[in-house]
Amino acid sequence: MNIITKRFDLGDGRMIEIETGKLAKQADGAAVVRMNDTMLLATVCSKREVGENVDFMPLTVDYQEKYAAMGKFPGGFFKREARPSEHEILIARLVDRALRPLFPDNFHAEVQVQITLISGDKNTMPDQLAALAAASALAVSDIPFNGPVSEVRVSYLNGEYIINTPAQDIENADLDLIVAATDENIMMVEGEMKEVSEEVMLNALKAAHEAIRIQCRAIAELTVEAGKTEKREYCHEVNDEELRQRIHDNCYQKCYDFAKQGIANKQMREEGFEAIKQEFIEANYTEETLTDDVKFMIDRYYHDTEREAMRDMVLAEKVRLDGRKPEEIRPLWSEVNYLPSAHGSAIFTRGETQSLSTVTLGTKLDEQIIDGAVVEGTSRFLLHYNFPGFATGEVKGNRGLSRREVGHGHLAWRALKEVLPSENECPYTIRVVSDILESNGSSSMATVCAGCLALMDAGVKIRKPVAGIAMGMISKGEKWVVLSDILGDEDHLGDMDFKVTGTRDGITACQMDIKVDGLSYDVLAKALEQARQGRLYLLDHIESTIPAPREDYKPFVPRIVQIEIPKDFIGAVIGKGGEVIQKIQKETNTIINIEEKGEVGVVDIASPDKESIEVALKWVKEICTVPEVGQVYDAKVVSIVEFGAFLEFLPGKEGLMHISEYDWKRTETLEGVLNVGDEVQVKIIAIDEKTGKLKLSHRALLPKPEGYVEEAPRPRREGGNGGNNHGPRREGGNGHGPRREGDDRRRSGGDRHRD
Repeated sequence: MNIITKRFDLGDGRMIEIETGKLAKQADGAAVVRMNDTMLLATVCSKREVGENVDFMPLTVDYQEKYAAMGKFPGGFFKREARPSEHEILIARLVDRALRPLFPDNFHAEVQVQITLISGDKNTMPDQLAALAAASALAVSDIPFNGPVSEVRVSYLNGEYIINTPAQDIENADLDLIVAATDENIMMVEGEMKEVSEEVMLNALKAAHEAIRIQCRAIAELTVEAGKTEKREYCHEVNDEELRQRIHDNCYQKCYDFAKQGIANKQMREEGFEAIKQEFIEANYTEETLTDDVKFMIDRYYHDTEREAMRDMVLAEKVRLDGRKPEEIRPLWSEVNYLPSAHGSAIFTRGETQSLSTVTLGTKLDEQIIDGAVVEGTSRFLLHYNFPGFATGEVKGNRGLSRREVGHGHLAWRALKEVLPSENECPYTIRVVSDILESNGSSSMATVCAGCLALMDAGVKIRKPVAGIAMGMISKGEKWVVLSDILGDEDHLGDMDFKVTGTRDGITACQMDIKVDGLSYDVLAKALEQARQGRLYLLDHIESTIPAPREDYKPFVPRIVQIEIPKDFIGAVIGKGGEVIQKIQKETNTIINIEEKGEVGVVDIASPDKESIEVALKWVKEICTVPEVGQVYDAKVVSIVEFGAFLEFLPGKEGLMHISEYDWKRTETLEGVLNVGDEVQVKIIAIDEKTGKLKLSHRALLPKPEGYVEEAPRPRREGGNGGNNHGPRREGGNGHGPRREGDDRRRSGGDRHRD
């Protein structure tokens, strides 16, 4: 067994180890990456042959977290790992975007990369190691790959840039990015920020790149030691160079001139370029000579020619495919409150890209429960992005959620969550849904703008509006141009897709994919500044549509009142087996949630009916009320006994009103005077310090008759307890009734005392 191990320092004593040769030796390549107790196993396998007429890279990247890695059982009925969670999909996408551009353009064999978390610790996040593990597995295989490449997390915390930040510190950081790069170039960036400046972000990329270079050198050394510097030979394309040249000679200038017209309509533009290709085919081929293989090569060569002509035209003319200048943004229009029954809604349209977004406000019970192997907890803000086929005029079945939809939705979620009000300010669970109705590029950024508008339409008091813009770039040699608000075609033919979101004061999220070598920091700085200018333009438009969040929620939105109660009263509000809280909810038509936070219980009461909330709120407050002498209540008769009546004056709280405390005049019996269920206003006149039992009086609230003379107390039956429900008593058993003259004896609890 030939086990090879490479270890390197992050620069602060924290070590990362790469090991190969011990596990999964039948895979084309396998490696284990370890940092602290977090270990990832990455394997890579590739087919030797390719399918017929395949001209793309069929790469699949999967990431899975084993629950055993964290000493946990999976949830659900089957108690085993199932389909990937959104968290796992997002990590797989990060790795895919780092690897895909580095395979040779003419290598089309199917490749599968699988990354598995086999051991984990809660303070070392696996996402920052996943691409390193995958690149290491490729490095020790014979699969053609233009690496090495690696990935790190960089955070900006207390004025410093931290690499592979401990999980406990990520939440407090002002910037949290995952960056992938080769030794020479940054390839991929994704992350979120707390309104940081463009300068802070640029310096974060530089700090990350320095750390990645160390990892790339370790991977290169691993390749040499594993004896895998020579990769397999392959030949996946059959080419006709004479045909390639003929297509270029015949079609390049036509494509250039057509692109120069600046046609804004995507369909007309596609039809125009297709007509140029068809003209070449009709001039050179008959139905018999146009075989499938020839048609396949024509499509490929014409695509390359069209791409070259469009890129050259933009660089030379500084005019884009739809006629815009490089920094110009497509026409905008927006509308809020479009859907009458939604809690909040907005349409945002930018050129031929359109998002219809809705906001739904729910209770604590609507929070998303996250039960992953590493990440667990709840989320009160959800954002979902949907991209149906008709958005691009395609016939495409809806076969479930795509990875692209997960990724685009997560980016918009990151963009907006920074400006949401706190839970104390807005106790709702918030769900934003963006349905893309048209798409010609930048649909995720349309989601950010439409989501912001819908939140404000719903009355959610976001701190500041947020907008998003997608930047592109075209370069050739020393020439380059940065494009604002890119089209789908510009994304496809360009060298960069750089999405930036933020407020007027800074960036809140970004996502960048680089498709070209040698992208300088000067270009990135230009792109960030141009994005900032575009963002301000978009924010002006958003604020012209709705200048601020609505003052109040719409009338049909469930209202939520939040109060804090002492921690000791949580059990009393819930009741045995939940009987009390269920009774309150049933009788008041409300939804109540209680959460323990420190020394208090936070109670959310929700209902579309304001009066119902007030009734439930009063009920909860009464349960948590500590009775005091002198307080007055409307009490309900629970039972009548010989010596008085027991009354419930607060939920779950009872006291005794002795017969002598009902009226100033003598009352022989309360039978017939009061009935069970009657309401009587009473005042607390005494609380037993030892037992906490309460003495109530209705008489104390009545005017005292003129000339009233106290009577002697009535004698008590043996066993009386002064009115605290310890058994039947005779009249006058609590010593508070009128006394007979000369009677100076009392009985209490069966013991006789002399005054």
